[in-house]
Amino acid sequence: MSQERIAPSDLTHPPKPSRAGRNLPAAIAVGVGLFGAVVATLAWWNWGFVLLVAIALSLGAVEISQAVERIGARTEVVPIVLGTVATVLGSYWVGQRPADHLPANTLIIGLLAITALACLVLRLRGGSDGFIRDTSASLFTVAYIPLLGSTVALMLAGDLGRERIITFLTCVIASDTGGYIAGVLFGKHPMAPRVSPKKTWEGFAGSILFSVVIGALLSTWLLHVHWLVGAVMGLLLVCFGTAGDLVESNIKRDVGIKDMSSFLPGHGGVMDRLDSLLVAAPVAWFAMFLMVPGG
Repeated sequence: MSQERIAPSDLTHPPKPSRAGRNLPAAIAVGVGLFGAVVATLAWWNWGFVLLVAIALSLGAVEISQAVERIGARTEVVPIVLGTVATVLGSYWVGQRPADHLPANTLIIGLLAITALACLVLRLRGGSDGFIRDTSASLFTVAYIPLLGSTVALMLAGDLGRERIITFLTCVIASDTGGYIAGVLFGKHPMAPRVSPKKTWEGFAGSILFSVVIGALLSTWLLHVHWLVGAVMGLLLVCFGTAGDLVESNIKRDVGIKDMSSFLPGHGGVMDRLDSLLVAAPVAWFAMFLMVPGG
């Protein structure tokens, strides 16, 4: 009885990427894992969600550090990562204890100031050559990662914290989904061709439609406020989420890379997934702070 001969290369050949240039099975597995981690921690262990945010932002800080090295800049990545973890965890901790007379903004400003000072002082070791370039890269990273990211912890620490996070995340996801569908079906007019050629004004309109509708529904169901609050918030998150995507695209184009890293198989870098969320987070937090009681 004959047997079919199998070439060694058939056993060792890696999975082929999808037509989009990604490893689709890996992308699905990572996406499902991340979604499960977010849902599980929000449902049963809020501190776990905060830790997840701190880890993701720390990896994002490392990615930014690696990216700017391509244009000759060097960030003080260790104090930035430590400051990121301290700021995110501290924001949630103090946000849950308003009676302790330590305002959240005092703690956040203090931690960010210490992080910035550490970056400036530690860079003195390298002398004056490139000092402004390197410290600018470090301070940019501090402003981009822990400053913006701390507002996610503040959202969770408020009344209806889980509901606030769910509303924020779902509105941004709806924006991305609506933009993709409308862009594929109707996209003709580029929005920012020099930065992100695939973004169109038709896609942007789809983002607005999806996010405003979802925001209006969730504001009523989860946050127990008027639907108009959610509609306004949905519109704001589309604008700033899109801006966040363009900000990260500009960074990658400036340093000459397609993905920030390969931390997430099939997805690219952590910042490739956080770009919209990170810039939209302060807007979501402030909008809910002003318009949703208990923020």
